[in-house]
Amino acid sequence: MLLDFDKLGAWKWVLSAICAVMALFLLLPILFIVALSFGSSRWLIFPPPGWTLKWYEDLFADPRWIGAALTSAKIGVIVMVLSVALGLLASLALVRGTFRGRAVLRAFFLTPMILPVIIVAVALYAAFLRLGLNGTLPGFVIAHLIVALPFAIITISGALETFDPAIEDAAILCGASPWEARFRVTLPGIRHGLFSAAIFSFLISWDEVVLAIFMASPSLQTLPVKVWTTLRQDLTPVIAAASTLLVALTVLLMLVAAVFRKGKSE
Repeated sequence: MLLDFDKLGAWKWVLSAICAVMALFLLLPILFIVALSFGSSRWLIFPPPGWTLKWYEDLFADPRWIGAALTSAKIGVIVMVLSVALGLLASLALVRGTFRGRAVLRAFFLTPMILPVIIVAVALYAAFLRLGLNGTLPGFVIAHLIVALPFAIITISGALETFDPAIEDAAILCGASPWEARFRVTLPGIRHGLFSAAIFSFLISWDEVVLAIFMASPSLQTLPVKVWTTLRQDLTPVIAAASTLLVALTVLLMLVAAVFRKGKSE
């Protein structure tokens, strides 16, 4: 290869050092939050004067935090299922379809990735006020689905483009119907793309805060919104504990996705 890392000589150490500095720059704020969640101080002070689990006990003892977490999980699961289902249908049309305007349609589907989230949030807020969807579970799902669907389409389309359609044709020649071939041959063949799309869609919904702030109501808040509102009222370490759990779940799901991709490649 033109750029073989093992043959770069001294440059590989320079590149490794740059990568280490960048990783440290990105990870340090997260590590500080994790440390603050175990600190014994009533305020967010670093370094912590001592260590305690009190803030996690307060977090799990507060029904408002538990309710916000359950709301985030419920919305995330619904968005995940809808995003994978709609993303699969859209990807089949974009990859397998031969109609005119596919490039324009693909660009339209990916528009939410390009637009600033605040613009999407303001537009949805104005529309949902007229439709009576603001502060409702369907409103949350639709809003989160808009930003999650492009990632599902990209992931599933990539898996479909690498899948050989001749395998599906062979199943049809062996007696399977077109839909049976898609369900029993194509879907298992692109399961890594479907799984990655599910993980990304859930995490996008789970971590989304800008749209959730515009969609929230006093009776319906997601966990990121609860963190944001509490941060404005009181700098308690319970916020750091909730943030740590958000990060922990995100890291766990990303590790699961990485293990799945590694197993697929092997």
